[in-house]
Amino acid sequence: MATQMFEGRGHAAVYQKYRFAPGKELQQIILAYLEEKRVDPAELVVDVGCGSGQGTRFLAEHFKKVVGTDISEAQIQEARDAPSPPSVSYLVCPAEELPFEDASVDLLTSFTAAHWFDIDKFMREANRVVKPGGCVVISTYTMDMSLRYGNCSEKLTKVFRESWDLLLKYSHNRVKHVLEDYKEIFEALPFPDKKRITDIFDKIPMTVAGVVGYLESVSPYQAFMRNDPEAAKSLLQDTEKRMLEAMGVSSRDTPVEFWVRHVCVLGCK
Repeated sequence: MATQMFEGRGHAAVYQKYRFAPGKELQQIILAYLEEKRVDPAELVVDVGCGSGQGTRFLAEHFKKVVGTDISEAQIQEARDAPSPPSVSYLVCPAEELPFEDASVDLLTSFTAAHWFDIDKFMREANRVVKPGGCVVISTYTMDMSLRYGNCSEKLTKVFRESWDLLLKYSHNRVKHVLEDYKEIFEALPFPDKKRITDIFDKIPMTVAGVVGYLESVSPYQAFMRNDPEAAKSLLQDTEKRMLEAMGVSSRDTPVEFWVRHVCVLGCK
């Protein structure tokens, strides 16, 4: 069974506000792969576990019909409320039970979500709905993150990672798939033509407030909040204070570069 971690309306709103779309490097790798495999123009693209739609909206820039699906009604409502091109629609459904006909999908994607799925059932469903010659793209960003700002990047990254290390004590066992660079997910993909890229680095423009908001959006923080709300809030406040002190600035709107390593599993049926 899939693991449901992002159900609440409050969490979905934080997710929409602070989660980032796939970065430029990841986008280019995906688009180059699809061009190589001739998946263009794709008639139907399905983005599974779409959350509040960050990856779905990226796909809509390149394909004429994109459907985002997620098991969380709150996440889908956030996605529907965000500005989207008319080519995008959203559905509430499990990743393991997609309401599409056999061999009807040109491209099936999942951004930073597949580790929450029942992987065997999801792969069977992917195999069922993807057309012969169609593609699957499954990516996640990893815990390999750093911050860049002037000459204090090392100090800033240390503050961020210390907060992450505290949160990881509350992480779900499904996060092991991320820590293992989606190795098991790659192996489970039932297409012989497949590859896994583990060294995609992207720099995401953020602010101090955005970095702290990102921490608030992750599932270990939400588990921490349920366990000890005061300590969880205090962690975010302390992280922001230490970041501002390290940077020598007072505004939480100060821009920083957020560097993140992505893993991407690519397959063609």
